[in-house]
Amino acid sequence: MMTFIEALRNGDLDAIRSFPKSDLHNHFVLGGNREYIFEKTGCEVKPISNPVKSMKEMDAWSTEYIGNRFNSTEGRKLLIEATFAQAKNDGVTVLEIGEDVWGLGEFFHNDIDELIYSFQEANDKIAPEIELRLQIGLSRHCPVDYLMDCLKHFWGHREFYSIDLYGDELAQPIENFIPIYEKAAENGLVLKAHVGEWGTAQDIITAVKALQLNEVQHGIAAVQDEDVIDFLVEKDIRLNITPSSNVLLGRVNDMAYHPIAQLYRKGVNVTINSDDVLIFDSDVSKEYLRLYQSGCMTSEELDDIRIKGLNRKSFNL
Repeated sequence: MMTFIEALRNGDLDAIRSFPKSDLHNHFVLGGNREYIFEKTGCEVKPISNPVKSMKEMDAWSTEYIGNRFNSTEGRKLLIEATFAQAKNDGVTVLEIGEDVWGLGEFFHNDIDELIYSFQEANDKIAPEIELRLQIGLSRHCPVDYLMDCLKHFWGHREFYSIDLYGDELAQPIENFIPIYEKAAENGLVLKAHVGEWGTAQDIITAVKALQLNEVQHGIAAVQDEDVIDFLVEKDIRLNITPSSNVLLGRVNDMAYHPIAQLYRKGVNVTINSDDVLIFDSDVSKEYLRLYQSGCMTSEELDDIRIKGLNRKSFNL
């Protein structure tokens, strides 16, 4: 029987997909299977193939292929199903996804049970073998008072596994979100935030200390500062990295020199994830294969990352 290491060395994508993997950094609205979406809607969603030069180009892509097509309860539910279909096809057995807090009122009638059930129903319908880790999403550009008001519907629901802050890293100081993350910690959530993708290495330490983060989404800027690397290793802060996204957004010049290799070899806990499959054509299996075929990492290193990503970390929650 072929091993994951052999599948990588053979460049056998189908075989790579047959092995269990985690996807801990997936924005479900853009994380779905394009064939599933086409079958259900007739909409063809094409990925970008060359690095974008600005966020304006990203917005143009979104307008062309997503727009307002899915801005309804049924549209949102279809995108959830498409994400489970994608994960199932990709051999993902641990999937961390969730709705942005503003989506509760926009698409689920401010009914938190309807929101939770929509994810659980899609899980059971499409891929019951997948472990769903339901996440609360926060947009960093939103006023904190607004987010706190939205979150009153989410607190106390043990179905949620984690909370994540994303969007423009420079939108407002990370310290503004301390009250939210203190409340999230009280609710036993795994604490995550996007940081160190566009910002600096020092921003990562600032965010981890301010919000008491357990994990960082991206965090690739850490490679610029040995003290930050040492900090991440000492505190065992996991970085959930998305290689193709980093390249196509111009954060990394060449997959062969992606920072994940240096971070891993210095002892940082890293995982490999998809980010936005529909934009970047970045399913998890392709990410492993691209890292291997570019010469960035060895097959043994990648298999080690895969196995560790399937395990739950202990956060002393």
